[in-house]
Amino acid sequence: MTSILTNNGAMVALQTLKSVNNSLEETQNQISTGKEVGMAKDNSAVWAISKSMESDISAYEQVTDALNFGEATVGVASSGMEQIVETLKDMRDLVVAGVSQNVDHAQIEADLANKRDTIESIIDSASFNGANLLDNAVTAQLDVLGGLDTTALTGDIISVTGVDSATNLNTGAMTALAAGNADTVMTEIETMLTFSIGEAARLGASSNRLTDQNDFISKLSDSMKTGVSSMTDTNMEEASARLKALQTQQQLAVQSLTIANSAPSTLQQLFR
Repeated sequence: MTSILTNNGAMVALQTLKSVNNSLEETQNQISTGKEVGMAKDNSAVWAISKSMESDISAYEQVTDALNFGEATVGVASSGMEQIVETLKDMRDLVVAGVSQNVDHAQIEADLANKRDTIESIIDSASFNGANLLDNAVTAQLDVLGGLDTTALTGDIISVTGVDSATNLNTGAMTALAAGNADTVMTEIETMLTFSIGEAARLGASSNRLTDQNDFISKLSDSMKTGVSSMTDTNMEEASARLKALQTQQQLAVQSLTIANSAPSTLQQLFR
């Protein structure tokens, strides 16, 4: 039955065109924004998971910043301690020369005094962002945020203890070299050298730990970003193919609606 009041064919064609237009608009938005799930209404479950992961990624970026500062601080201290070791080795060589009786002990002592001043200068200068691990009177312990336990909302702290330079590297209390006391001075230097080598190794190990942790956090963050991307980003190849198909469907739907709308006009022929 054909009715001039109700055009069923046009209604079906119109609904089809609306559906195609909605899909076309959605696909165009996905292509233009690069996001298949950009809002909660797109896919509420995936959107919620992605936002939780993005929050974790942001937190890990702060961990990376903390580790970078920690690496730099420990790196400065480690380099300083290594230089102190080299300075003490030079001092030991000078004392070996001072064992002989027919040398200028005063000149050697002057050189040793310069070396002692160098050690004090290194200790005072090994500061980064207000922290100085070569002097535990300034920085007794450096706590670095090394990770996050997102389930318990707590942080993994990496602690690096400062060097007790006041006790073990007190160059001002060293015995001055003179004829006949080279053994005493050598013993003091050997004690300081042994301590310095141990502390340099400890700081180097702490620096390696921070570097390794930083590399891990970086890889973890990259993996999480990849995961979020796979869940929410638009597959541009699929979207491009879908866009072409929808454009064709839109053209056919418009033609179908045109045909359905023209059908009632044939009724005029019945009344001629």
